[in-house]
Amino acid sequence: MSDPILTVDGLRVSYGRVEAVRDVSFRAEPGALVTLVGANGAGKSSVINAVAGLLRPAGGRITFEGQEITRTPAHKLVRRGLVQVPEGRQILATLTIEENLQMGGWHTGGGGSGAIDAMYDRFPVLAERRALPAGALSGGEQQMLAIARALVAGPKVMLMDEPSMGLAPKIVDEVFRVIEEIRASGTTVVLVEQNARRALRAADHGYVMQSGEVVHSGPAADLLADERIVQAYLGVESGT
Repeated sequence: MSDPILTVDGLRVSYGRVEAVRDVSFRAEPGALVTLVGANGAGKSSVINAVAGLLRPAGGRITFEGQEITRTPAHKLVRRGLVQVPEGRQILATLTIEENLQMGGWHTGGGGSGAIDAMYDRFPVLAERRALPAGALSGGEQQMLAIARALVAGPKVMLMDEPSMGLAPKIVDEVFRVIEEIRASGTTVVLVEQNARRALRAADHGYVMQSGEVVHSGPAADLLADERIVQAYLGVESGT
């Protein structure tokens, strides 16, 4: 077994006196798709934001490519290849699609025409509308733009926070197709998702979170096959 590219050990995240994440540990092997699933409020986004350098952990240790990054700021992590697709997409609505893509490579020097042309090849709808304000796109198109913006940075690990949130079932299918393509290309993916069943079907390994803690973990197929876990934690699937 290869060494993990990303390791999280005993992570704790607090907001004032409220401890949102307690002793969360997980690992991602190179080229794997790992998912953290659970209901809204389980602490998934707090974990991913701490890994991305957007939140300072109250405790624990995060290691990327064998080096500790627990308190490394987000922009430095992007340069090293740890890139987040944030919850809610957070595109720059008044800038054009092309300007948004250029921003994706700001910290890495990856925003050149070659990298952007590759995104236009992968996402033709973005190519057709490259001169339009990003805010003119539909929700699904904005999610594709957010993913493309992250890819321009050339990630080794892509952190994806609730990419299917608020999207129609048909668009959810497309988002998961793109996620699986990214993983197939060799990029490690850490996926945070409320749509637990769909995420586990795409993943190699899964971690089920509840109330800020990991309550179950294992190969994703095993978690899906355990009827007790499905009934207690995975809920009703949205999308198809």
